[in-house]
Amino acid sequence: MAKTPIPASQEALSPQEPGSSQEENPSQEENSSQEANPSQLIDSYIQAFPPKVAELLRSLRAAIREAAPEAQEKISYKMPTFWLGQNLVHFAGYAKHIGFYPGPSGIEEFQAELAGFKNSKGAVQFSLNQSLPLELIKRIVRFRVRENLAAQGAKKAESGKAKA
Repeated sequence: MAKTPIPASQEALSPQEPGSSQEENPSQEENSSQEANPSQLIDSYIQAFPPKVAELLRSLRAAIREAAPEAQEKISYKMPTFWLGQNLVHFAGYAKHIGFYPGPSGIEEFQAELAGFKNSKGAVQFSLNQSLPLELIKRIVRFRVRENLAAQGAKKAESGKAKA
């Protein structure tokens, strides 16, 4: 089934689905976005969508920020991204849905609660015709925060052993 194209005014800002060729070399795109304020880039990304989609993206961003206040915002893979030592979650707007990308572990941990939504190994799609499950999204983000912090702690412990 073909996706409804996003209007030309949004085409440059609409992210590619993960797994596309852009994902293979994200450093080029990430380097170019480092020059501007990441929060302003995300504001611009959201403002380029129709009002209904923009409002959903703003509420999703706010829910993620509430669940991970220490995370930094950036653009990665042409998508708004929250980063905490490594990528935490991504989100994106499309013509018929909002994409939320907590990674495979985030999907697996909440598979039962995500069963009513189209999802894959590391992504879930929320229809524009339904309200976003913000409480579920916050729980997924908090899970990913714990996961990222644990990974950082493990890396620090390993580097400490290597120096000893």
